[in-house]
Amino acid sequence: MLIRVVRMTFAPEQVPAFLTLFHATKHRIRQRPGCRHLELWQDAVVPNVYCTFSHWDDEAALNAYRESELFGEVWPATKRLFAAPPVAFSSAPVTVVE
Repeated sequence: MLIRVVRMTFAPEQVPAFLTLFHATKHRIRQRPGCRHLELWQDAVVPNVYCTFSHWDDEAALNAYRESELFGEVWPATKRLFAAPPVAFSSAPVTVVE
């Protein structure tokens, strides 16, 4: 499993547009092959900072989404609302052997 976090800082006046876009597309993203989970988080201190938190089967599933028509709709529309560059990273759970 691959966990993807994307931290996005929006211009405060653009937050409603982002929330509308996210809520209009979240179900379609969740239905993408390999997407196991998608959440939206809001920063507890800075209200115009949001993170998407998603689980993917693997990097190939995430890359397939990133190459999809849906991503081509969602990401450019989201980027136009940014006040700062996004920060994104992928991680994998660690299995601890005792």
